[in-house]
Amino acid sequence: MAGYALKRLFVVVPLLVVISFMTFILNGLSPMDPAEVVLHAQGVPAITDELIAETREALGMNRPLLIRYWDWLVSCLRLDFGDSYITGKPVWSLLGPALLNTLKLTLVSSLLIILLSIALGVGCALREGKWLDLSVRSFSFLLTSMPSYWLAALMVWYFSVKLDLLPTSGMDGYGSYVLPVAVIVIGYAGIYFRIIRSSMLSNLNEDYVLYGRACGLSERSLTLQVLRNSLQVAVSVFGLAIPVILGSTVVVENIFAWPGLGTLTVNSILGRDFPIIQAYVLVLAVAFVLFNTASDLLNAAVNPKLRKEF
Repeated sequence: MAGYALKRLFVVVPLLVVISFMTFILNGLSPMDPAEVVLHAQGVPAITDELIAETREALGMNRPLLIRYWDWLVSCLRLDFGDSYITGKPVWSLLGPALLNTLKLTLVSSLLIILLSIALGVGCALREGKWLDLSVRSFSFLLTSMPSYWLAALMVWYFSVKLDLLPTSGMDGYGSYVLPVAVIVIGYAGIYFRIIRSSMLSNLNEDYVLYGRACGLSERSLTLQVLRNSLQVAVSVFGLAIPVILGSTVVVENIFAWPGLGTLTVNSILGRDFPIIQAYVLVLAVAFVLFNTASDLLNAAVNPKLRKEF
C-alpha cells in the first residue's frame, strides 16, 4: 500500500505544479493590463502610459515570467496569495472566511447527499421495477431537470415569502442552511443515487450472488456483500462530490446571499480582481486533485487488485 501511495504522489506533485502554472498565467490572458486594473480600482482619474509603467514596476510585472511564477508559488505555499486589487487587503484575509462558510455549506450538503443517495440507490435496486423504484426515479428526473436558480427562487417564494418559515438570505443561525442545502441536495442526490442503483444492479447479477443463494446464504448477508462491492464505485464518485459541490455553489450562494466563495468570486470577476480569481481557481483545482487521490487510495485499501493495476 505504501508503494502505491508513493506512485500516486509522484503523479500528483507534477500535476499540481502544472495546475499552479496555468493558474498563474491567468493574468496574461486578460485583455486588460493588470496594472491598469489596479489603477482603475484605486480610482485614478487619468491613467497614462507612464503611470501604468510605474505600477507594473511596483508590482514586479517587468520581471521574467518564471521568476515571478516561482515567487508567487512559494508565497502560495505560505497561503500568501498577494493583495486584492480593489480593497488592498491580503487575499487570504478575504478568501479564508469565505472558504470556511462555503465548506460549512458543502460538508452539510455532501453528507446528506451521500446518505440519501445510498439509501435510495440500495432501496431502488432491491426493488427493481416496483412502484418504489419507478416513483423515485421519475421524481428524481423531474427534480434534477429543474435549473438550480429556478428551484431556489421557487423555494424562497414558498417557504420564506408565503409561509414565512425560513430566512431568505444571509447566514444567521441553522435556519439559513435549510434552503441552500435543500437546493444542492435535490440537484445532486438524484444523480448520485442512480450511480449507486446501477452499481448495485450490476453486482446483483454477478455469479457469486447466484452461488451464495444456492449455498443457502441469507439475503441479508448477500445484500451486505453486494453493497460492499458496489460502494467501491461509490467511493470514487463521492470522492469528487465534495470539490464538485464546492465549485458549484456559485449560483446558490448568490441567490441566498451566502457569504462564501461563490459570492466573493462573482464580485471579483466583475471587478477584475485577478489575485482573488487566481486563488479561487488554485484552491478548487487542488481540492479536485487531492480528493481524487484520496478516493483512489481508499479504493486501493479496500480492493488490493487496484494496487497492481497502477
